[in-house]
Amino acid sequence: MAMSMHYQLIDTFCLKKDTNKKPNRKQQTPITQLSFPKSSPTQLLLTHHNPSTQTKLEALYNVVQDLETSVKNGINIDDPRIFSSLLETCYRLQAIELGIRIHRVIPTKLLRRNVGVSSKLLRLYASNGYMEDAHQVFDVMSERNSSAFVWNSLISGYSEMGLYEDALALYFQMIEEGVEPDGFTFPRVLKACGGMGLIRVGQEVHREIIRRGYVNDRFVLNGLVGMYAKCGDIVMARKMFDKIEVKDIVSWNSMLAGFVKHDMLFDALVTFRQMMLDGFEPDAVSISTILTPGLPEKLVAEIHAWVIRKGTEWNLPIANSLIYVYSNNGRLDRARQVFDQMPERDLVSWNSIISVHNKHPNALMYFQLMLSANTSPDAITFVSVLTVCAHLRLVKEGERLFSTMTDKYGRNPSMEHYACLVNLYGRAGLIVEAYKVITDKMDLKAGPTVWGALLHACYVHGNVEIGEIAAENLFELEPDNNHNFKLLMQIYGEAGRVEDVERVRTMMVSRGFDL
Repeated sequence: MAMSMHYQLIDTFCLKKDTNKKPNRKQQTPITQLSFPKSSPTQLLLTHHNPSTQTKLEALYNVVQDLETSVKNGINIDDPRIFSSLLETCYRLQAIELGIRIHRVIPTKLLRRNVGVSSKLLRLYASNGYMEDAHQVFDVMSERNSSAFVWNSLISGYSEMGLYEDALALYFQMIEEGVEPDGFTFPRVLKACGGMGLIRVGQEVHREIIRRGYVNDRFVLNGLVGMYAKCGDIVMARKMFDKIEVKDIVSWNSMLAGFVKHDMLFDALVTFRQMMLDGFEPDAVSISTILTPGLPEKLVAEIHAWVIRKGTEWNLPIANSLIYVYSNNGRLDRARQVFDQMPERDLVSWNSIISVHNKHPNALMYFQLMLSANTSPDAITFVSVLTVCAHLRLVKEGERLFSTMTDKYGRNPSMEHYACLVNLYGRAGLIVEAYKVITDKMDLKAGPTVWGALLHACYVHGNVEIGEIAAENLFELEPDNNHNFKLLMQIYGEAGRVEDVERVRTMMVSRGFDL
């Protein structure tokens, strides 16, 4: 690479200590070192910076800036080691914006022919959720089947984004193209299986794991525990857990989450205790998992005291879980105390404190505080505040919030939001308006939650005509739900329509329902 200007080694620029220079005892800021991948030194055109007070990110920023300047000045930089090192550093520092800038100056031919550079660029994009960019790099790679690395990076990115279907599709494409999966592939694929509840696919992946000799790999076994637990087979999850010879905190947390998911609180507590006896200190995941509704208040208080002693009570997942579990135990005072003392709050914190006040005007107060704190509400937030308005018969406020959700925040109403709106009108006795939400306002086909809210409103306010329409739709959508038949019977009964009561009763008997 022909260059006319002075070069420095990249590790020298990145704050590596000069062994020939005597230490300056007066200097307050310690010299740090930017962790680049272990490879042979690569020369890069740089100007003379004073790195003594720079952070790693600042040093990287200066390198990228000098690289851009060199390319702009017509200097041909095509050494793959330069780009590989810089992309590795961007990945470690999570500096996606700088990675994008590096991508712009990588010669197209180099990116296509050098699998090392393209692999690291793809991993950087995928690990930061830039899946479209990652896939574009993947599609033009000439040697993407040389190892599982790029496939793993892409599958991992999709799994972490919750795009489980894409992750599984990519895995099967990988197998079809003859690329051998490894110990890093299977945990990500198993996460996708668990996320979609596809136990049959998970079992097939399990058989592939056995065939390829990864059945005793701890990371793979952790993935199997999580997959089986999420798919409903807690017995198999426990079997996989017991096979892990040297467990780590992920192993314990996976088993703990499985028991909690299946409402096996006693087993969860036994597992939690055994984890501590085996020398594993619970982390934020462990604590937030075990703080589940149904946990006795005494145990909640003990766990709360323990995290205070450890100084982790303001860890966001832990604090949010404390709000939730206190409120479910009827201790709104403690839930509010935790929330009010939190030094930092996220969207989950606000949603938690709003949802636990779903029948109280304070929910709307917290909603206003949330907006004042520049936290944007999401779909869950609006379900909570619309529910509050329905319970408090605040029709105008509910209408305003529904419009705000769509007009200001651009959120498309879900089935649950429409059910809240029907409930809002229904509780206020505005049955016709509630029915018009379904006929005139919804751009979705109304489901059981929407028709159910309307039927209940008709039962409360004695509207036979619309109640019949709601019931008929529910009979079709939920043929095995006898509650809908009973509500219609009661509506007819209150209206004195004895023959209709008997007709519905006969329908229930013919379907095998208990009266």
